Amino acid sequence: MSAIEVRHVDRAEWRANVASLRDEGYVMLTDLTAVDYLTNMARPLPADVARERFEVVCGLLDMNGRRRVRLRTQVPEGDPTIASLFPVHPGAEAFEREVFDMFGIHFEDHPDLTRILMPEDWEGHPLRKDYGLGRIPVQFKGAPR
Repeated sequence: MSAIEVRHVDRAEWRANVASLRDEGYVMLTDLTAVDYLTNMARPLPADVARERFEVVCGLLDMNGRRRVRLRTQVPEGDPTIASLFPVHPGAEAFEREVFDMFGIHFEDHPDLTRILMPEDWEGHPLRKDYGLGRIPVQFKGAPR
């Protein structure tokens, strides 16, 4: 299999690009996640890509053509919103809920954007770089108290 092609996509064109790629044969959404670059804003990016705190990343697979593509989209901290891929790839539903839960990024037109890993009343988003570190004491069987 050839190398993965990486494309930087404008946030406004996110869903349209994925739909176009689906029509070209990239029919499988393999993953969707996010990255918080709060502590690495100087990361290397193409000159025409404006750096933002968050980046949403998805992988697509063309099984017949044996090709892969990774899309990377910058999402600003002040407006952490992006179009849902659910209308194009219904399998994105759980991935987007996880990104919402862990990073606080909202997916427009998502059918059920609720927490999936954390309790509904949980405060904050644990994978953000500015999320406070907590400590939960763990009791091990047979350990001295």
